[in-house]
Amino acid sequence: MPANRSALVPVIALTALAPISWGTTYAVTTEFLPPDRPLFTALLRALPAGLLLLAITRVLPRGAWWWKATVLGAFNIGAFFPLLFLSAYRLPGGMAAAVGSVGPLFVAGLAAVLLGERPTVRTLLTGVAAALGVSLVVLRAAGELDALGVVAALASTASMSTGIVLTKRWGRPDGVGPLALTGWQLTAGGLLIAPLALLVEGAPPALDGRAAAGYLYLALANTAVAYWLWFRGIGRLTATQVTFLGPLSPLTAAFVGWAALGQALTPVQLAGMGLAFGATVVGQTGVRGVTAARGAETGSRPGSGSGAEKPRVPVPASRR
Repeated sequence: MPANRSALVPVIALTALAPISWGTTYAVTTEFLPPDRPLFTALLRALPAGLLLLAITRVLPRGAWWWKATVLGAFNIGAFFPLLFLSAYRLPGGMAAAVGSVGPLFVAGLAAVLLGERPTVRTLLTGVAAALGVSLVVLRAAGELDALGVVAALASTASMSTGIVLTKRWGRPDGVGPLALTGWQLTAGGLLIAPLALLVEGAPPALDGRAAAGYLYLALANTAVAYWLWFRGIGRLTATQVTFLGPLSPLTAAFVGWAALGQALTPVQLAGMGLAFGATVVGQTGVRGVTAARGAETGSRPGSGSGAEKPRVPVPASRR
């Protein structure tokens, strides 16, 4: 592996910890949290984590970054979390993950429009392979489908895909670290969820120790730390590379189901895991990844300074 491409390996590995962490969300939601409270769950996952990061960094947006942070928070958090939990509650097993596995194809299309990153045949085929692999992993869970759950899963994927591409396009302002940017988005997203949760679900439910521990894990490790790593990775990798790490989430969910919940894995599921993991690896090996590393080393930043949009194609921002 060339030296400049080797420099990306630690970045990819750290970014991959985010979807791996998110893969535990399915088990925590079903085993620890109160049922049928997707909005409340989304709120407790986002807002406490965002406020904690704001308290640590003590940096607020300036100028155009007030509305940019709100838009990014809406796509990455405010819309994505409720839709994700709604689909997880309404769809059987990992079916929400199967529907969401089309994320790389969504990002490829959006990146072509907003970033000028034209998808290659290899990218499209790899995206199809990733979706097929994830579908094979969750094949046994494919019971009767709920239409609202399927729509919610697709909408959550579209929301996060848009958030990834816009985060790449806008970068971050000078002097602002990834921790602060993460805090802005989590806080904005949480504040958007709060009135909706109160309106739709009413007063918060009573929480026992098990539920409190589940929410604490989701807010800290699964959100504050994981999203910091995720947005850090978006700043150093291409949008396509980042989204191809997404299949690690359902693969982790399947592994947790096998290791902790006693769920068996069939040969078909194991083959699907191999196919999805292979697609994840292939998705990291494009030439643009090398360009991303060079951009990271030189410290270029789109959207820096006064907050004006300055997309640079194909060199993505160095935001860390």
